[in-house]
Amino acid sequence: MSEAHKSLNFLEQIVEDDLANGYTREQLRFRFPPEPNGYLHIGHCKAIGISFGLGEKYDAPVNLRFDDTNPAKEEQEYVDAIKEDVSWLGYKWDKVCFSSDYFQQLYDWAVLLIKYGKAYVDSQSSEEMAEQKGTPTQAGVAGPYRDRSVAENLDLFERMKAGEFKEGEHVLRAKIDMEDPNMLMRDPLMYRILHKEHHRTGDAWCIYPMYDWTHGESDYIEQISHSLCSLEFKPHRKLYDWFLDQVYTGKDLRTKQREFARLNLNYTIMSKRKLLRLVEEGVVTGWDDPRMPTISGLRRRGYTPVALRNFVDKVGVAKRENVIDVSLLEFNIREDLNKIATRVMGVLDPVKLVITNYPEGNEEVLEADNNPEDPSAGTRYVPFSRELYIEREDFKEDAGNKYFRLTLGSEVRLKNAYIIKGESVVKDASGTITEIHCTFDPESRSGSGTEASKRTVKGTLHWVSIQHAIKAEVRLYDRLFNNESPDGDPEKDFISFINPDSLKVITGYLEPFMANATVGDSFQFQRLGYFNVDLDSSPQNLVFNRTVGLRDSWAKQKPKQQPEQGQPKPQQQQQASALSTINKLGKKLANLPEEKRLATISDIEKLAGTLTQEEVIGFFGTASKKVGTRMAGIVSLYAFAKAHSKEISNIPGAEEFIQKAKEDKNELLQDVAIR
Repeated sequence: MSEAHKSLNFLEQIVEDDLANGYTREQLRFRFPPEPNGYLHIGHCKAIGISFGLGEKYDAPVNLRFDDTNPAKEEQEYVDAIKEDVSWLGYKWDKVCFSSDYFQQLYDWAVLLIKYGKAYVDSQSSEEMAEQKGTPTQAGVAGPYRDRSVAENLDLFERMKAGEFKEGEHVLRAKIDMEDPNMLMRDPLMYRILHKEHHRTGDAWCIYPMYDWTHGESDYIEQISHSLCSLEFKPHRKLYDWFLDQVYTGKDLRTKQREFARLNLNYTIMSKRKLLRLVEEGVVTGWDDPRMPTISGLRRRGYTPVALRNFVDKVGVAKRENVIDVSLLEFNIREDLNKIATRVMGVLDPVKLVITNYPEGNEEVLEADNNPEDPSAGTRYVPFSRELYIEREDFKEDAGNKYFRLTLGSEVRLKNAYIIKGESVVKDASGTITEIHCTFDPESRSGSGTEASKRTVKGTLHWVSIQHAIKAEVRLYDRLFNNESPDGDPEKDFISFINPDSLKVITGYLEPFMANATVGDSFQFQRLGYFNVDLDSSPQNLVFNRTVGLRDSWAKQKPKQQPEQGQPKPQQQQQASALSTINKLGKKLANLPEEKRLATISDIEKLAGTLTQEEVIGFFGTASKKVGTRMAGIVSLYAFAKAHSKEISNIPGAEEFIQKAKEDKNELLQDVAIR
């Protein structure tokens, strides 16, 4: 859907309302404030996209500000990694700022609060302070140091700064209201003593400000117009405003905090503390391990900035927490790589295939499309010879009539090459097939224009010529956790849900075109999935990571809902057969005469009401040349939305799918898209 027709999300509406009520566009300024205590993860993509997205929409500056107030956990490594991630995503900041830039100003303001009687030094233990704070249903009580004199508080605070006291001996607290219903207002901490060297200020400070004190004041110093935070900070807004009340002059812009629902993804951990534990305990190889949900890990795995930005856009901006299915993230990378990735052939579980009637010692070069989705991608040449590798699972000695790959006595086509027929096998002493012998039809070469080349066979196999194949290390990555909510079980450690099959390392055999692949290059290994060249790769030892499979292999593993007693069982099977039937009907839909086409569309509409939303979304990645399937997908989408009383705009990716159909050259596709 075009930008002009896109409705505003609630944060954009807030900005629009402010512009209508006195703000000027020149006053708009946003910020992304990460804490440099770990690498950014997929959840941060949403926060980054929101702030920088508003900056792009309103042509307003965005600050990248590091909340570096805890030297015990922060490192320059994390600062550098965060900059790289934000830049890689394609966003440009106006200024790089640090909370540590404002340490002196924050200290000076804290001194003023002490002088105004609005802050005091407390010398109790953290346990004593917690006990006096009360509970959400019980008011807190004043501690013994709450009424210290201004002079004593100033003296102690200055000595805290000078490093005279041990960690935990004193803290500075705001003096607000120990009976406030919001417990954050019950004299919150402003400063604690930390004898730690800071990555920027060294040992210049022995006291460090707390987040709540630092956050709003830093926004105010930078004149941030809208301080956008995730929903867990909503209770903090009252304290944010109280702290601003103490320093706001009334002459400049007063920033405001607003909250949005953070991104929660199933099969994923979002806690930086827990991600750090995975690194420290060696469960993964580092923050950029391709199984990690970090931006650097996703980048190394082969995810693209476009895919991540599209994912965030489809998730949208919400006011309520929800959990997004990771399959939507995987859908977006498939959708992007389908457009840009070069198609190549690689065999990962090889078995030798010998074409017995192909002349020994002969070889030829065949032409192959680099990407059928992109005609400008051109073609490449693939060597062909008598002995090939094919995937072991692409042959069965005994197979039923629903097996459309190679069997004895059956024909299949070798991609970009010839039609072959299975004749016999060779086995080792254990009965394992070591060779498959077949014959080929020399008149059937793809693209030759002969009658034999136009023959239709049920299966097409990928392959590589053994004498030309290059070896590569292939890392088959999968989801790191095998549980939808790995940190949701209070009785079990999240690490107990690690997927033992999250990484398999094998040797693959690739067509020689891949010899010049460089780090970061993405490819589709035909019929297998999308892969990219890993950082560990070299010309002498190519290493490929599986980014994502061609299809969602986890969808089949989701537990089926058990029907209530007395209810028919096959509902899940009915849904699966409905999807299968729709796909079959769609393949020929664009070629049917009008009367039959309309009747078929009616049949699809009846079936689509039983689909799940995930099944409907599965149509959105259909190749542009498959017009009939796209038509079936559009019809199914509208029928599903009607059957479930859903707005099209609330189905991730639906509006873009429809818009592409409306803009397509095919009139039949346009007709079903325009409702």
